[in-house]
Amino acid sequence: MEAVVFDFDGLIVDTESVWYEAFRQVFRRLNYDLTIDEFALCIGTSDDVLFERLKKKVSFTKEVIIKEAEAIYTNQLQNLELRDGVLDYLSSAKKLGLKIGLASSSNRSWVGSFLKRFEIKDYFDVVKTADDVVNIKPDPELYEAAIKDLGADPERTIAFEDSKNGLTAALAAGLNVVVVSNRVTSHLAFEGHRLRLNSMSDMALEELIQIISASRQKII
Repeated sequence: MEAVVFDFDGLIVDTESVWYEAFRQVFRRLNYDLTIDEFALCIGTSDDVLFERLKKKVSFTKEVIIKEAEAIYTNQLQNLELRDGVLDYLSSAKKLGLKIGLASSSNRSWVGSFLKRFEIKDYFDVVKTADDVVNIKPDPELYEAAIKDLGADPERTIAFEDSKNGLTAALAAGLNVVVVSNRVTSHLAFEGHRLRLNSMSDMALEELIQIISASRQKII
């Protein structure tokens, strides 16, 4: 392996679980119980997918929903931390001499604020966000852009994802995908990935690379 590319929301920091609870609270005020399955539709991509689905079931104004959810979410921001094992993976990737990229459907200011807060920006050789592409996940454009700037071979690159939309994007770009589910994606069925973990603390990066490399050799 020569490179690793990380998703951001839900993978490096579990913003998705907090967003789910925020949206769920807002919709409860409208007497609608937002399910994890419904919310999962927008994980890794735009929330427009979620709103398109819900407008058939409940009456609401999108701008009002977003404003109220953001207010709830903002109150929880200071409680967010790096997910278990993330820092270990970033450090190990550097020690192994791997190229490190980030591919996120969120905008650059959002991602950048967290990279700065947790002091991990310098780990990444390339950071690609919604500001850099025309199409976000599940389209592969973000991963293709990251791979191009990293100068890496997709077949020798591992992508870490927590969502179906992210998995679809990374697979379409030809990467080896490791799913690291979080609280709101742990119940989902994923297909096409090389490995699935509950967190990066489940397995050392070195061991993970060995397993994926061995599985690729069997396929070839």
